[in-house]
Amino acid sequence: MPLYRDEAVVLRTHKLGEADRIVTMLTRQHGKVRAVAKGVRRTASKFGARLEPFMVADVQLYEGRSLDIITQAESVGSYGADITADYGSYTAASAMVETADKLTEGEPSLQQYLLLVGALRSLARHEHGASLTLDSYLLRALSIAGWSPSFDDCSVTGAPGPHSAFVVQLGGVVADAVAPPGAPRLDAKTLLLLSSLLTGEWETADDADDRTRSQASGIVAAYTQFHLDRGLRSLEHVDRAVPAGGRGASASQRGPRGQSGQFAELAGGVAGSQTPIVPQIEAS
Repeated sequence: MPLYRDEAVVLRTHKLGEADRIVTMLTRQHGKVRAVAKGVRRTASKFGARLEPFMVADVQLYEGRSLDIITQAESVGSYGADITADYGSYTAASAMVETADKLTEGEPSLQQYLLLVGALRSLARHEHGASLTLDSYLLRALSIAGWSPSFDDCSVTGAPGPHSAFVVQLGGVVADAVAPPGAPRLDAKTLLLLSSLLTGEWETADDADDRTRSQASGIVAAYTQFHLDRGLRSLEHVDRAVPAGGRGASASQRGPRGQSGQFAELAGGVAGSQTPIVPQIEAS
């Protein structure tokens, strides 16, 4: 059908001509779509603000020869303003959408779509520290893509953990018998934080100290860059500072636990677990 509708999160935009814009979106049902939004750079545009990065919209598109055409856009999740108002959240969101862009070149993935929407919503609501939310998103997105790291059992032999040697190229922690010389060693607190970020144990993650967070972020960045061929340019600009007055988002920023938008419950599980990844969620 030449005309279709879908729910989409805007990953990036590019100027086209004097008034148009090319919008790259990750859609719920059609995967990644590049489409032209005509006239959205004019001040009189009715839906230009709905097609900015980090926004979630219900869009109607017309199939074109090379690029589709956006004919309608209705806001579903207005996260852009809240995210861009905070530098830490903005840099984290930029790394998230760049990761989603790179991981969704192939077939559509509902799991990747729901994970990204939930992560952006969590950033906009300041449920957790921006850096923690980013690290959790990266670990889960890579797991859905088939690169789930191991932070307990040996990723090579399967020998039960705990193990302290972590080798990015081997997929996580490894037993001493197979650990390469000079392999970095992680302490128990860092491994616990990494595991908590992967599985959504936010009470543990939010209580981690600064040193543990810093070491975990370095591991997540290295693991992500290794599995994404060209790496992530936006990771260089991520603000890793801990907000003043607390380890992560303040209690007032996080919102009530159990809220439908809680990022902790978004994935519901990760690749290799027995829990289905990503239950049905709302994007409002």
